[in-house]
Amino acid sequence: MSGDIALLTATGMVRRFRDGSLTPLEVMRAVFDRIDALNPTLNAYVALDRERAFAAAHRATEALAGKPASLPLLHGVPVSIKDVTPVAGLPLTYGSVLHAGEVARSDALIVQRLKAAGAIVTGKTNTPDFAFGGTTNNALFGHTRNPWDPRMTAGGSTGGGAVAVATGMGPIAQGGDLGGSLRTPAAFCGIAGFRTTPGLVPIWPNLLPWDSYVVEGTMARSVADLARSLAAIAGPDERAPLSYGVDGNGFLAALDRPEIGGWRVAWTPDLEGLLPVEPEVAATVERAARSFQELGATVERAAPDFRELLEVVLPSRGLLMVALHGEKLARHRDRLPPALVWNIEQGLALTGQDLARAERVRGCLAQRVRAFFERYDILLLPTEAVAPFPVEQDFPKAINGIPLDNPIHWFALAYAITVAGLPAMSVPAGFTKAGLPVGMQIVGRARREDQVIRAAAAFEAAHPWAQIVPPTVAALAG
Repeated sequence: MSGDIALLTATGMVRRFRDGSLTPLEVMRAVFDRIDALNPTLNAYVALDRERAFAAAHRATEALAGKPASLPLLHGVPVSIKDVTPVAGLPLTYGSVLHAGEVARSDALIVQRLKAAGAIVTGKTNTPDFAFGGTTNNALFGHTRNPWDPRMTAGGSTGGGAVAVATGMGPIAQGGDLGGSLRTPAAFCGIAGFRTTPGLVPIWPNLLPWDSYVVEGTMARSVADLARSLAAIAGPDERAPLSYGVDGNGFLAALDRPEIGGWRVAWTPDLEGLLPVEPEVAATVERAARSFQELGATVERAAPDFRELLEVVLPSRGLLMVALHGEKLARHRDRLPPALVWNIEQGLALTGQDLARAERVRGCLAQRVRAFFERYDILLLPTEAVAPFPVEQDFPKAINGIPLDNPIHWFALAYAITVAGLPAMSVPAGFTKAGLPVGMQIVGRARREDQVIRAAAAFEAAHPWAQIVPPTVAALAG
């Protein structure tokens, strides 16, 4: 029974709280039982907030006694927080030995909003050093392992959160996304992750408040849970100058009308030659994309022209790494991961001309994307070009025998959507023959998260995935 409770979606939990068949305290016991059973092997959590979580669950249970007419969106729902996001009284290490032992004094804005919606923080989840990279490993806490095969990576940089969600160690995980840090681990762990339009979810604290690349959001096992959590965290804040107003009810309303009959859907395996894609990944996503025809949509192979993508990614990412971590290079080079050292040095070598060209190219890409979405409602493509790879490997050096140019090239399919500033949800598309999950991105027009939710909900209804359980759950939880 405990296992069944732990694998409920957040939406299912709140529904059962309302009808009186379950309490937040029972849920919290089930979730911590699951953490105690699985975390020693999978290493999703790096810090637990057990005492405060149970106290909050007790209060949430007592609040149900009066049978309130309505409950907050996430009343009594356990939520994990990535270890680069401050939670008052919990460790804040950024996945780095440089910050070992540090404790946050206050909650980040996204944590405040989750708590205000009734969510209960269970603890902090693992991330690579400073959330840099597409896998989750650091010298402080070690590797986070894939629940479908612990020999494989869970992806990154929100790998700990993805594993927690996939295995019932909490139905919702908070994280961030630059080049795919919500979408990649969601794809590798068989769950859903949502990168939204920059500014929809305000970020505070934030050293670079005008940055239009990094966003914060959530991962979950269902589209409804993503819509519910987004409604709780979206909306303006004066400390986040890119933030804007939105009616969060629109995200929930999109769940009520998931029909996409008559939509024009584009699909591409590789953004038309942007980088090689493993054949099994491409075939799995194509089957999922073609199934949109059964939902009444017209599906065509097409994609915006992203041929100069790396001319934007490398300078913009290099500049970002210098701004965030450049001062660490001289003092702590030997304690930083080699890929981060490379990226900082690459940024330091940039010229004004390099940065100016990157901005011009990004502007051209934006216009091409805008014109593309005049013809199509959504775009479907693989979340990543590869399936999960061995956990000891930081990144694939080649795909289909073709060498890659740098440590970030392999997640270019996710990064392209970042550069375009579009909302994208990674959803489970299927499995490889080895039983490893494959993710598909559903990409919509800027600020049209409701359309992405509608399309994802329609696909989920036809191909439900929420109760597909990783083998480690049964093997380790008993």
